[in-house]
Amino acid sequence: MKKSLALTAAVLLCTACAPAANTTPAPATSTVATASAPVSLSAGSGPQAPGGTVPATIGISWDQASKDAAVDTAQKAMTDFARPGVDEKQWANDLARWLTPQATADYSAVDPANVPATRVTGPATLTVDEANGYGVLAAVPTDAGTYILQLLRTGPEAPWKVNRLTPPAS
Repeated sequence: MKKSLALTAAVLLCTACAPAANTTPAPATSTVATASAPVSLSAGSGPQAPGGTVPATIGISWDQASKDAAVDTAQKAMTDFARPGVDEKQWANDLARWLTPQATADYSAVDPANVPATRVTGPATLTVDEANGYGVLAAVPTDAGTYILQLLRTGPEAPWKVNRLTPPAS
């Protein structure tokens, strides 16, 4: 009984200190959205950069050395990826050196035994967007078909890193 009385007193004390709910309805207001700047168009419908011009490569130009480095990274990454018989930990550690941090996290749960490719069968070929010096796609042929690798870099001297390995279309 004494415990029940103390509990009731504590509840009453807490509710007395709590702010009262405001039950008055808020006044009705109408809001009209207005654009704060002109709408920019998508790449296919027009420019998005100020003044209507797009910088060529935003400071990173494509040269043969950049292309060679991207091909080399794609080849090495795919070679490390296409090893389904390797121990999971070894496979993940070997592959991680070629991956972006996001890709390292994404591929850490992959069981290499589920990778259908066992070897690279030819050289990587690039699909280069001359206006984008930060990214490139590489097609790498394997015995399970051609994988498409998305490679990214953070600057002209930064190494290429694989962000995604897309398996051949079924």
